[in-house]
Parts: sequence; C-alpha cells; structure tokens
Amino acid sequence: MTALLLVPLLLPFAVRPLAARALDRLAPTVALWTLTLAAIVLAGSSVSALGALVLTGLLKLPVFATFGELVHPLPTPPDALVLPAAAAATGVLTVSSWTLLHSALRQVRAFRTARRQADRSATAGDLCVVDSPLPDAYALPGRPHRIVVTTGMLRSLAPAERQALFAHERAHNAAGHHRFLLAAELAAHCHPGLRRIREAVRLAAERTADEAAATAVGDRRLTARAIARAALAAHASPSARPDFASAATTGPVPLRVAALLSPPAQRPRRASWIALLLAACTAVSACAAATGVIAFHHEVEIAQGEARR
Repeated sequence: MTALLLVPLLLPFAVRPLAARALDRLAPTVALWTLTLAAIVLAGSSVSALGALVLTGLLKLPVFATFGELVHPLPTPPDALVLPAAAAATGVLTVSSWTLLHSALRQVRAFRTARRQADRSATAGDLCVVDSPLPDAYALPGRPHRIVVTTGMLRSLAPAERQALFAHERAHNAAGHHRFLLAAELAAHCHPGLRRIREAVRLAAERTADEAAATAVGDRRLTARAIARAALAAHASPSARPDFASAATTGPVPLRVAALLSPPAQRPRRASWIALLLAACTAVSACAAATGVIAFHHEVEIAQGEARR
C-alpha cells in the first residue's frame, strides 16, 4: 500500500518535460485542456496519497488507534518507514495548505480591488477604461466580464493594434480562461512538480487567445505587433490585477510573437503521442492513488476486526 501511494507523489515530476512538449506539439486549445485536466487529476491523486500516509502514521499511535477503534495493530510496513513518511506527508500538506490560503487571500483582495476600480471607471460595452499613465490591459472575469485597459496603454497603441488587443482579451473572457488558470494555480499548491504545468497552462491560454485574436482581426502580423508593443509598454509597470486575470502582456511574449508570425503549422503525428503519454501518466497516478486508498481502508477494517486478510 505504501509503495502504491508513492507513485502519485513521483509522477508529477515525470510529467514536467511532457508539459513543454505539449505546447510545441499540440494545438493551443488542445494543450490547454489536456494540461489543465492532467494537473487537476495529478493534484487530486497526490493529495489523496498524502492524506492516506498521514492517516496511516496517526493510526500507528496508540491514542489515535483507540479513537479509530482498532483492536489489532495496523498491518503496515515497519514503523521506521511508515512514521517518517507520515511525518513528511504531514509537513507537505501543512505547507501546501498555508501557501494556498495565503495565495487565495491575496487573489481575493486583488480581484475586489480590480472590480472596484473597473466599476468606478468609464465603460463602453465590455470595455472599461481606467485613467492611469501606467500601461496595462487584462481580461477581468465576473458579472459582467470586463476588458480593463488603462489610458496609458491606449496611448501606446495605434487604433488597429488596440482592436487586436481587445480581441485577445475578449477571447480570454469568452473561453473562461480564468477557470483554467485557477485550476492550475490550485494544482501547483498541491504538488511542487506541477508548477511547471501551471506555467504551461498560462502559456497555452495566451496562445489560444492569440490565435483567436488573429482570426478575429484577420491579420496575424497585426496581432503579433499589437502584443509585442503592449508588452513593451507594460514592461516593468506594476499591475494590481489578480493572477487569474489573463493579460496579453504575460508569458514569454517573444515566443508567442514568433508563433503568430509563422504560418499555422501542421501538427506532426507525434503530437497524439504526447497527449497519450500525458493521459497515461494521469491515469496511472489516479489508479495508484485510488488503489492505495482502498488498500488503506481495507487494512483499517482488518485492524478493526471487521474484515479478514
């Protein structure tokens, strides 16, 4: 059982190189969905495994064994292996919970500040113009969705480039990319090996919006120029937007611009293998976690005298 629970804790590190290849081999929308779903399942599997390890260690202690109504010793590997693993799992869950809570509070404060700023500013449809010399633009989720842009950013772009920028941000809101970013952020706090996937999800969301904007304005070169100029204008400018509020100026902008300036590439046949490998790793992690948790439950029933070996 203990060996099975280690599988979901190790697999996220093996998936990290696949995340980078998925961005190169898969279409942006496919990569976004594939990476996000993989991150969610891998995070859930790792948390389940950590929880089972923690409970195993607790039930080895007399006070918790009595509370759990154990009439026999819990059939597990030696205490020299189980107790350190349980202690490490407890530490990891504690740190993850603390960083998640801290991040959630920070994001809630940033979101409320951004919404109040948007509600006080001039609007035209879904476009909200904030009077600020600092160039910034982002898609703000909520009811209703907003495209927030500062006067500093408007002055930095030509009229046609502004339309491309607005199309990019509208694509974020229309596709609900904030949900993908929130899921990836949550997964990254559950397991450090998923931080690379979080960055890959952010890039996939931007690439998806880039392609949608290029289609909307009908000019890939114009879209690339708008994103490049917006990123240069916003460089080193502080922004109060929450991390899940997508912005055209985030991520590796040179890579995104290069992708827009290149003709849409035909995806190689190996692309399907990347998706299959990600799916396989995710399935193995989920199965190992589920099997380990079920085995742990069965061992508890044995210790309670309710089941046979």
